[in-house]
Amino acid sequence: MVPPHCAVWIPGGMQHSNLATENARLFFVYIEPDIVDLPGRCCTLSISPLLRELIVELCDQVGDDLARVDLLASVLLRELPRMPVQQLHLPLSSEPRLKRIAAALAKDPSDRRTLAEWSKRVALSESSLARLVVRETGLSFGRWRQQLHLIVALRELTAGASVQQVSADLGYESVAAFITMFKKALGKPPAKYLNSIVRDA
Repeated sequence: MVPPHCAVWIPGGMQHSNLATENARLFFVYIEPDIVDLPGRCCTLSISPLLRELIVELCDQVGDDLARVDLLASVLLRELPRMPVQQLHLPLSSEPRLKRIAAALAKDPSDRRTLAEWSKRVALSESSLARLVVRETGLSFGRWRQQLHLIVALRELTAGASVQQVSADLGYESVAAFITMFKKALGKPPAKYLNSIVRDA
């Protein structure tokens, strides 16, 4: 899952697939290997408003003005390495039991079932499920669910939802608990984090 104002960098040669919601607008930018210094692993990049508009403009180009395309692409390639890597990614697994859990939590992010409760639902011991989650995603179950909450929260907040509404949607007992989680993960409370996005624009 990719949060708003972000892009996924996938190095060449890495197997991958994508799935989009009906209202999503996707842009794909293919970059020749070694033409720009980007991470050697798959990661989420924060995308500045300038870079976003460059990508949209380049993807919408249908004319014959190759000099303009070259200029825009040159700026894009200069800006792309400057984009910060975000710790905002949600690894998904094709393992059937984890897919079932992920689908349920994506449908209802406020679901607060514990790892022990999920282990009973998928007929595994709690320790076996914990190991499976780490092996398949690289994250503990709690960290994986937190990443889901952050991505859902950013999507809702940037769409105009209040912190109170998002906190309730995610099943937090209080707004303060949600803000604490958000600040611990992203370094700023929601309002300041969103203001920094607007300021950068």
